[in-house]
Amino acid sequence: MRNGSVQHRPFFKVLIANRGEIALRVMRSARQLGLGVVAVYSDADRDALHVRQADQAVRIGEALPAQSYLNIPAIIAAAKASGADAVHPGYGFLAENEDFAQACKDAGLVFIGPSPQAIEAMGNKAGAKEIMKKAGVPCVPGYQGADQSDEVMLAEAKKVGFPVMIKAVAGGGGRGMRLVTDAGSFADALRSARSEAKAAFGDATVILERAIQNPRHIEIQVFGDSHGNAIHLGERDCSVQRRHQKLIEEAPSPAVTPVLRAKMGEVAVAAVKALRYEGAGTLEFLLDEAGEFYFMEMNTRLQVEHPVTEAITGLDLVELQLRVARGEPLAVKQQDVRFSGHAIEVRLCSEDAAHDFMPQSGRMARWQVPEGIRVEHALQSGSEIPPFYDSMIAKVISHGATREEARGRLIAGLEQITAFGVITNQAFLMSCLRHPGFARGEATTAFIGAHRDELLAPRGDAAFTAALAGLLLYVTNPQAPIWRSGRSLSATFALPVKFEIAGHTVELEVTRERDGGYIVAVGERQDRFEIDQLDHDVVRFRHNGVMDSARFLRDGDQLYLQHRGIPLAANDLTLAAPKAVTANGGDGKVRAVLNGRVVAVLVKPGDRVTAGQPVLTLEAMKMEHVHKAGIDGLVAAIDVAEGEQVTTGKIVAEIGAG
Repeated sequence: MRNGSVQHRPFFKVLIANRGEIALRVMRSARQLGLGVVAVYSDADRDALHVRQADQAVRIGEALPAQSYLNIPAIIAAAKASGADAVHPGYGFLAENEDFAQACKDAGLVFIGPSPQAIEAMGNKAGAKEIMKKAGVPCVPGYQGADQSDEVMLAEAKKVGFPVMIKAVAGGGGRGMRLVTDAGSFADALRSARSEAKAAFGDATVILERAIQNPRHIEIQVFGDSHGNAIHLGERDCSVQRRHQKLIEEAPSPAVTPVLRAKMGEVAVAAVKALRYEGAGTLEFLLDEAGEFYFMEMNTRLQVEHPVTEAITGLDLVELQLRVARGEPLAVKQQDVRFSGHAIEVRLCSEDAAHDFMPQSGRMARWQVPEGIRVEHALQSGSEIPPFYDSMIAKVISHGATREEARGRLIAGLEQITAFGVITNQAFLMSCLRHPGFARGEATTAFIGAHRDELLAPRGDAAFTAALAGLLLYVTNPQAPIWRSGRSLSATFALPVKFEIAGHTVELEVTRERDGGYIVAVGERQDRFEIDQLDHDVVRFRHNGVMDSARFLRDGDQLYLQHRGIPLAANDLTLAAPKAVTANGGDGKVRAVLNGRVVAVLVKPGDRVTAGQPVLTLEAMKMEHVHKAGIDGLVAAIDVAEGEQVTTGKIVAEIGAG
């Protein structure tokens, strides 16, 4: 796939055609090599951290990806305007777009990645499988034909056999992917997969694959250079997933033996050499319970989870990318690759795990990360999480001599992260890491589905947490008596406090004692607290003789609280008026549950609907979310149109009795 002879390709300034944490990650390695860095940004990212930390930054369009980060002419123009002579695509967006790689080449820019031909060959799942089959690599049975008609797709699905997986032919990250268990639900799943694929990648084409039950998701990191050299850097286990998107990745895999590693690595390197592939790439496989592996796809880019490979090899993969792009030979030979210890990464996402991992957007009121553990992010207190992009906001990576050491360090690191203002999956990730099945190294792609209730079960003493929240609402209330350390000469008094926490309304009474202590009473239960320290974000207290601490933030009527790593939010209702309407559609009004774009209106005025029937689909953070009728009745009005951007709480449909 290489064109022409090997050439030295010097460059001195790199434009990063991406955003967020990966943009900052590329900047770090580029600067270590003495290169200048240029950021690009959409209107939604005007004040983002990656913009302010770059040497230069260029606006490339409006908020939606199609108008900015997927806008090839705008990015090429930005490179020209800034004087950049190379482009790093990061991952996602245009990272696996052969047209973008070709446009960079045509503009005289070095594309830090493989050739357009290699991207085209391997970026298309259907074509990649054919190439792998010819190379003798085992592939999952399926259909990747050109005829995409509904009738042919259903017929082919029946030939493959249910359960079957529908997968977008372009891109990845779980978008445009649906697991279908029977023929009756195939048509709806196909429409939804195509719609999501079109929105995310601009291509609605899909393939079918037989769904292998309870596999592990194993990927091999590979590198090739323009001199014909190719190596692999071992495997990563990415089995813990939700919605077919990875949440936890580790290296090495608990399920891969040295013999299997050598076999999979040999297959991967052979494929890279056959392609004359240059740069970083990843071959992804399914490993079944019998130890057989099947090729799924090749990602012709850097992976989100590359830090775990960096941790166990000691190599900087972005630096390797930059050096290979300059025409240098790989400085590492296969026999020189050494693996040290174990590394685990988790993806911290702005999503509500308790509500089907629904993406969340808004202002990150407070963001703090601990020392001593690697956290890749582009956040600070006050950062906006826009609704237009992927929900991943940070990656947390630990490394230890053993898997158990790495797991323990990662749990401790997650406990110390403060993310107030936007709901994240922080507590859910800790539940996964603590689960006995994960601790034993037994997790497959079925892990979250099989243990969902356990993983989502509340941790800790809910009554104690409510008492602590009530106390903090009391002592941080602007109208409350000023807190002072030590004894109080004031008379004993009590104050009722009412708030909502974890979906429940709590009413309690806080009594300030003469000696400075507090009694928090909820019904018959009483908790006694003594506050030793109350700073702007930390409270140290004694509860039943035990010294403890918690982090918190009072933001108007909202209190954010984190105790022993578990974040909660409490909404002060003490002086609030009662809510006039319901939010779940029980009043006949269907409200948008998040900021998003209308991608499908499934009913029209006059249609009769039943409670629970889908009426509209929103797309946010690259995922689709179906909104359903809350009552039986007739559709009185549809208040939005396809393509419209709506905000949380907006009435999108109205249903009347009839």
